[in-house]
Amino acid sequence: MSGENGIRTEKLDIGYKSDLIKDISLCVRPGEIVTLIGPNGSGKTTLLKTLSGELKSRGGTVYLDGDDRESLKASEIAKRMSIVMTYKIKPELMTCREVVEVGRYPYTGSFGILSDTDREKVKEAMEWTDVADLDESLFSNISDGQKQRVLLARAICQEPEIMILDEPTSFLDIRHKIDILQRIRAFAEGKKVAVLMSLHELGIARNISDTVVCVGEGEVLKTGTPEEVFKEEFIRRLYHLEDTDIDMLGEVLWLK
Repeated sequence: MSGENGIRTEKLDIGYKSDLIKDISLCVRPGEIVTLIGPNGSGKTTLLKTLSGELKSRGGTVYLDGDDRESLKASEIAKRMSIVMTYKIKPELMTCREVVEVGRYPYTGSFGILSDTDREKVKEAMEWTDVADLDESLFSNISDGQKQRVLLARAICQEPEIMILDEPTSFLDIRHKIDILQRIRAFAEGKKVAVLMSLHELGIARNISDTVVCVGEGEVLKTGTPEEVFKEEFIRRLYHLEDTDIDMLGEVLWLK
C-alpha cells in the first residue's frame, strides 16, 4: 500500500450495536473533495465518526495514506487527519486563539509548548478563516457560525493530509456557506489535502464536489460525479420526494 495517499476504505461495516451500512468502499485522493449526501439518519455522521476513529468499525479496514489506521499511533493519526464534527465543544474559559492552538498540539511534544512557527500557523489559519479579530474572545461567547469558523481554523493549522468535516456549513448564512466552502476548495487544491465531508445543501454539494457519495436505505446507493448523481429521478428516490412538485424540487436542489 505504500505510496498511496489520501483515505480509503475496504469492505467497511459501520454501526453501533448492529450494522447500519455494510461493505463501504470509498476513496478520497489528495486535492479532492468527496461529499456525503443523504437523508437524516442514513449514516453519514456514523461513517465520518468511524473514519475518524471516534467509533469503532464493525468490520473492514480504513487506510490513511496506504497504512491501516489500526496500526498507527494516535499521535501519527493526528498529524495526518483533522476533524470538525457538528456536536458542540465546550472549552472552559478558552479564547478562540487557544482553541485554534489545540490544532498544533500533535507537533509540540509532551509539554505542549508552542514554537514561533506554531504560533504563525495559528495566525495564518485564523486569518484564512476570517476569525483573526476574535483571537482574544472567549469561544463560549461567540456565535455558532463564528465557532464553526474557529473550529475549521483549528483543523487547518493542524496541517492535515486528510480532513473530515461533518456539515461544515451548519449555522452559517448562505453568503458564509459559499465563502467557507470556496476556502475549503482552495485549501484542498492548494495544499493537496483529501477532504471528505457531509452536506445538506445539495446545490452547493453539486458545485463544490469532485465526487458525491449517496447514502440511504442502509447502503451506499450511488457514487459518482455531481453530473452523474444529480438526476431528478435518483434525487427523488434518495430523499423520498416522489410527490414533490418539479418546480419546487428544482429550486431547492438547484437542478434547473
